Amino acid sequence: MPIHVAAQRQIFVGQPVTIEGVAPQGQFSAVFEDDGETGYFYALDRALASQPIQDAVHIYDVESVTDRAQPSTVKIGWAADCRKAVLLINDYPHAVFDFEAQQGYCRSGFPPPGVGPWSQDGHVWDEACIALFA
Repeated sequence: MPIHVAAQRQIFVGQPVTIEGVAPQGQFSAVFEDDGETGYFYALDRALASQPIQDAVHIYDVESVTDRAQPSTVKIGWAADCRKAVLLINDYPHAVFDFEAQQGYCRSGFPPPGVGPWSQDGHVWDEACIALFA
């Protein structure tokens, strides 16, 4: 999967951290957050000052992560067109945002479809989303 790595950091699951990966060009960014209880990944449009968060997907509940005592490497990467972001934890894709299609995907499939324009079909993982980075 060829990507531009915009952010990379070693974390311990359950220790609060926020990691932002800004697209190399354009107005988009993606943010991973572990608040000590859950991990989430956010799609942001920085051109929208009043509400930059466009979508959010659930990555994990801290208490459910069996190897949380071990360090993990978090990467946020962008496709060449700067319109698709991926969250990799230990080089394994956990979530994808397609800004053009306004669609988020995550392994947990949570949350269900929202009320906004994004992810009207929900956030269910589809292996085909990895092909967006080819």
